[in-house]
Amino acid sequence: MTYLSRIRINPLRAESRKLLSNPRAMHGAVMGGIPGPQNSERVLWRLDADDPRRPHLYVLTRSKPDWTHVIEQAGWPAAEGDHAAIRDYAPLLARIATGREFAFRLTASPVQNTQSPQTPTPAQAARIAASTDHKRVRGFRIGHRTAAAQLDWFLSRTERWGFAIPASRTDPPAPGLEQPTSAGLRPAPESPSERETPPARIPDPLREVRITARHRHSFQKNGKGAGVTFRSATFEGRLRVTDPALFTARLLGGIGPSKAYGCGLLTLAPLPGGKG
Repeated sequence: MTYLSRIRINPLRAESRKLLSNPRAMHGAVMGGIPGPQNSERVLWRLDADDPRRPHLYVLTRSKPDWTHVIEQAGWPAAEGDHAAIRDYAPLLARIATGREFAFRLTASPVQNTQSPQTPTPAQAARIAASTDHKRVRGFRIGHRTAAAQLDWFLSRTERWGFAIPASRTDPPAPGLEQPTSAGLRPAPESPSERETPPARIPDPLREVRITARHRHSFQKNGKGAGVTFRSATFEGRLRVTDPALFTARLLGGIGPSKAYGCGLLTLAPLPGGKG
């Protein structure tokens, strides 16, 4: 069995503020809802804070969870309504078929691998300095910083994830005018270190996807250990299933790195008007 949960978070409570600001703390709260050992299954989660007054936590689990501790410490325990809605995932998985279309949302951590970062951290610089001609330095995983590069990362990988992003349903530009780009897809770099190598490309034609949120996360592992820093981007739009087996595997296994810290959960919804 697989279950998708949605938990309402009260942002005014002290414990809520801790969870909302620290992915490591939220990961601990999520794993506390799993009845078995923490390493017994892959758990995916995502925090949706479109409305900062009513954030929601989404969690995908293989076993049926219990969110009582989250509701009591960071939710609305005395309020009306569903504090934690838990739904069987099987009916959705049964609808996955080639050509089927869905609205989707995904928060992921777009990354690239490079052996020569433009602005290496002290630890990276030490690794590079310690390498020799006889021993090639292992590549570094670097987060994409610009929206254009993050979008390119996403669109260049959808085929291996079992789906495609349809072309945008817009009329072509008038003769003599350039094809417009979506707002936010070509922001000016904040500094020379934000320039991507190689330069990111904007897809042509434009696709039914947009980036709705971008964040840089930084915290200490285990509260006092090594620092963890990563970047995330939230993608929303319309997708078409091309390979049901690959697509189902990504729904259950997640997409990209930093899954323990709120990245990788792809969720689906019916398209407006009942299409798909």
